[in-house]
Amino acid sequence: MTEDEVLAGRFERARPRLHAVAVRMLGNHAAADDVVQEAWLRLHRSEPDGIDNLDGWLTTVVSRICLDTLKSGATRREQPVGELPETVDAHDPGPADQVVTADAVGAALLVVLDQLGPNERLAFVLHDLFGVPFDEVAPIVDTSPANARQLASRARRKVRGGESEPDRRRQREVVDAFLEAAREGRFERLLTMLDPDIELRADAFSVSAAATRRHLGAPALDPVMRGRETVAEVFHGRAAAAQAAYVDGLPAAVWAPGGTTRSAWVLTIANGVITRVEMLGDPATLARLEVELL
Repeated sequence: MTEDEVLAGRFERARPRLHAVAVRMLGNHAAADDVVQEAWLRLHRSEPDGIDNLDGWLTTVVSRICLDTLKSGATRREQPVGELPETVDAHDPGPADQVVTADAVGAALLVVLDQLGPNERLAFVLHDLFGVPFDEVAPIVDTSPANARQLASRARRKVRGGESEPDRRRQREVVDAFLEAAREGRFERLLTMLDPDIELRADAFSVSAAATRRHLGAPALDPVMRGRETVAEVFHGRAAAAQAAYVDGLPAAVWAPGGTTRSAWVLTIANGVITRVEMLGDPATLARLEVELL
């Protein structure tokens, strides 16, 4: 097999995800097809051997093309896709993730996304729907990771403006059950609250703080941890002082002695279980968060 054939094969495996990103951004299947084709042409004209992370490179290229398209107003609305689940957990895509299609976004969400500014829309789509870290989102929208987080936060508040009280109540129930199981050391119960493929991402401050407090019972913490049992061990028998909250509109648990947030665990919840945890401890990051204690 030639190098061109290998490259074409890798691109075809990435195509469904790239198309999903584009249709979320543009709300238009035909325009999304054009964007993905343009990404292929740019890849073909580039030096592929110099690209360390092809999936990341392609996502960046597709995102920038979509951003330019939105800012120029050069797209049109088609008949929206059908009413199906509105979010997709597509972090660190493997072979199974490549089957994700644009139809996973419901018509209602596409209508709301239309009300967002281009940068807000991109930050929200990449981070909240595809799990792209803010460090990678920031260069695409030509800003800092902190500002990218704020863009996504504003977009999230707009998207969640129509969120029903029952939705928030169900999220609160999951957070409360998670904290109860963690505090009481009920490991088997804790496992039922976590998705088998759950991912935990901890910032550098949290990792360092855990390492220095190991002798005091802090958990072993890595920047990225995956799997239900691994993540459950992090919280097992802990979280005594944590309380339920919303952080930038997302369900979370925080440690906030005296009302000042010292650490936050931002949770992604799907189908009644936690699929992702973002552990934040950096004071500069925490100071920028909008925290609603419950």
